[in-house]
Amino acid sequence: MEIPVVRLGPVSVHLGEKSGKYPDGNQVVVRGADTLAAFDTPLVANRMGAELLDADLVILGHVHEDHMAGLHRLPQAHVHVHEADVEAARSWEGLARHYGYASKVLPGMRAMIEEKFHYAPRPDAHAYGDGAAWDLGGGVRVTAIHLPGHTRGHCALLVEPGGIAFIGDIDLSSFGPYYGDATSSLAEFRRTLRAVKDLPARAWITSHHKGVITERDRFLSLLQSFAARLDAREQAIADYLRQRPSTLEELVAHRFVYPKHLDDYYYEDAERRTVGQHLVELAAAGRALDEGGRWWIRGGD
Repeated sequence: MEIPVVRLGPVSVHLGEKSGKYPDGNQVVVRGADTLAAFDTPLVANRMGAELLDADLVILGHVHEDHMAGLHRLPQAHVHVHEADVEAARSWEGLARHYGYASKVLPGMRAMIEEKFHYAPRPDAHAYGDGAAWDLGGGVRVTAIHLPGHTRGHCALLVEPGGIAFIGDIDLSSFGPYYGDATSSLAEFRRTLRAVKDLPARAWITSHHKGVITERDRFLSLLQSFAARLDAREQAIADYLRQRPSTLEELVAHRFVYPKHLDDYYYEDAERRTVGQHLVELAAAGRALDEGGRWWIRGGD
C-alpha cells in the first residue's frame, strides 16, 4: 500500500497508518543539500525505501519503542538523542530505567518490543543538548528545543526555512498527554504546553494522530483541548476521592487513564505514576490530604 506523503519545502512527512496512530507514527524526513535527516523512525519506516534508507542522520525527538522501530534499517546513520534520553537509546538497561516499570513485567515488555517494534539498542547514539543545531546544507537547518514532560529529554525539532516544527508526542490526541514513565513529569508537561505555543513555527507535525497542521488557529485549538485533559484527569480523581477516600493502589485499580477492560504490560505502572503525580499536585494545592496512606479531599473543594 502506498504511503501518503505531505511535503513542506525541504520536509516530507510519510504518514503511518491512521495518521500515525500508536503503535505506528509519522516519519519525517528533511533533505538538505549535503545531508538527509530523519526524525525518529516509527513502524512506517519499515515500509520505506531510499527516501529513508539514504539518511545520513537520525535525530530522535525522544526515546520510546515506537520511535525506534526503524533504526535497525539504518546501521550506517549517525543517531543523535537528547542527553536526558540518550542512555535509553544506548541499551536495554537504560530503556528499562527510562520506563521504570515493575521488574516482573520487563521481560515480557522487552520481548514484545523486539517482536512488534524491531527494537535494537544503539550504543553508538550521540547526546545533544537544548539548542543543538544541525546544518543540512543549502540553508536547511534543524534546531532542538527541549520540551520535557512526556520524557525527560523530549524535544521539538524546528526546521528552517519555513518554521516547520516536529513536536513529537505533544500529539494533540483526544487521549491527552502521556506522563506515565519514570522520567515523565506532569509538572514539566504543564510548562511545556505553555511553551510550545511560542515556538517560531508556521507548521506543526505530530508523531501521532493529527499529522500535519498548517493553520495556527487550529493548532491552538487542538493544543487547548489536549492540555485540558490534564485538569480533567485531576478533577476526576478529586471527585472520586470526595466520595470514597482511597489508597493509591485503590485509585490505580479504579483506572483514570486506561479502560478497565484493557491491559498491557505497562498499564498498571503507568496508571500508578500518572495518578501519583496528580495526588502530589492536589496535595500541594491544599485540596487533598494523605492520612496513613489513604487520600481524601478537604471539605469545600
